[in-house]
Amino acid sequence: MKRVDPVAGTPFGVVQLDVPPVTSGLAVGSLVAGIVSTLVAMLVICLGAVSGTGGAWAAGAFTLLGVLAGAGAVVAGLLGLRQIRRPAAPPAVRFTGRGLAVAGVSCGGAGLLLSLLGLGLALLLALR
Repeated sequence: MKRVDPVAGTPFGVVQLDVPPVTSGLAVGSLVAGIVSTLVAMLVICLGAVSGTGGAWAAGAFTLLGVLAGAGAVVAGLLGLRQIRRPAAPPAVRFTGRGLAVAGVSCGGAGLLLSLLGLGLALLLALR
């Protein structure tokens, strides 16, 4: 119980309950998608280093997965940051997890860029 405000003229009161903060699901999802994007980007780079046309095709297929996961991580992280920043009145739920959202945005952006670099490496080695 946080506090009790008496109602004037009656023997009753209004209770303001303390609601504990909740970790933002968008922030957690952003971090998970960012880690997946980074791992897929490493797979794209490894497949891109394999010589031959087959490595370039496989890298291209996994690049799409890495780019989609990275873009999803960035979008979910930015939405999570907005959700966490939004002020809430005392009885409403407050969200935490700013660090998770920032880490998700950075991992997602890095995974997105590394996937595209891995695809470029695969195409460069396939044309050689």
